[in-house]
Amino acid sequence: MKNKLRIILNGRMVRYPMGGMSLYFLSFLAGLVRLGHEVFYVEKLNWEYGCHDLEKDSWTNDPGYGIKVLKELFQKYGINSDNWCFVDVHGNYHGHSKAEIESVFKSADIFFELEWREWEEESQLPSKRIYVDGEPGWSQINFKRMREMALEIPSFDHYITTGLNIRTAASLAPDDGIDWKPFFPPVLQGVFEGIPINSNPDAAFTTVMNWRANKVLEYEGQVYGQKAEAFYKFIDLPSRTDAKLEMAVSGKDIPSKKLKNQGWEIRDANHVSRSVNSYLNYLANSAGEFSVAKQIHSQLWDAWTGDRMAYYLQAGKPVIHQDTGFSSHLPIGKGLLAVNDVREAADAFNMLKKDPHIHAMAAKEIAFEYFHAEKVLQKILGICGY
Repeated sequence: MKNKLRIILNGRMVRYPMGGMSLYFLSFLAGLVRLGHEVFYVEKLNWEYGCHDLEKDSWTNDPGYGIKVLKELFQKYGINSDNWCFVDVHGNYHGHSKAEIESVFKSADIFFELEWREWEEESQLPSKRIYVDGEPGWSQINFKRMREMALEIPSFDHYITTGLNIRTAASLAPDDGIDWKPFFPPVLQGVFEGIPINSNPDAAFTTVMNWRANKVLEYEGQVYGQKAEAFYKFIDLPSRTDAKLEMAVSGKDIPSKKLKNQGWEIRDANHVSRSVNSYLNYLANSAGEFSVAKQIHSQLWDAWTGDRMAYYLQAGKPVIHQDTGFSSHLPIGKGLLAVNDVREAADAFNMLKKDPHIHAMAAKEIAFEYFHAEKVLQKILGICGY
């Protein structure tokens, strides 16, 4: 490491302390700590009843539950338990006072913006600002819309995206002149230590998903959908394979009866992802993952990649995933199989049965080579000149 950096990033860990979401932010936080940097986490609640208390299953203004979970995760993953600040809906500061956290911003080298425009004034103070795009397609279209409407677009020193095809001829997503740099989402190594890995060949292939996380997006005469729209291409997959197929799903308008009639097992994603540990246990007890991508990613061919598939891979669980263009950036065929329709998906399950050991080993190798948090984050810091 050249120099120890002071780095700030924001997220949704207190407001929405679900396992999969928390693990995404933890991968940045703990990964940067493992690289030897000083890392601070900041978060704001800007609307009423925006904190999810999982113990009471209620939405509240009280951040107590989320703060408790945050502290536990910081301790477990080796992050300084004092390096966080949450501002509640009433403007009260938790963890650090307003003056203290502003002092941290003034002395920081980098601010990673993972949540849209929460700390606009304070984030101008660090030496560099990085916009982290985990939702390619939406981000590029929204930036272009803002410019067309003569709205002020937040200025960053660097823009990075999990859309590996953004700014290439392969993708239909607009870039609006922004120099988007691709990155694989960071994935923490060693998170499955102490968690039994199920080797039962009759275990189900699973995924954790939100049926409709956002509204359908309309732009320039095109309609860009969610997983709800993408899934119907694969809905009769259970009748084409003898593999057990299960989805842990949350969100609005889930057609549970129709899915069960087609042979899908349905679990409650909110229960599965109640904590980081329950989330990882669910992955470890699966035979592998089958999943679709949000429809916008395959429509724009932006080569989106997500951290969930990489955590399955790290556990030695092969992944069959709807292609978004990532097949041009990752080794495909062993451990990770990219499919475009239900016929290809059924063929992929037949391939996995031929040599499951080879696929398990290849899955782990892909996770280590392409998604290893320290490797990914060091490359991002290199883009910034560090």
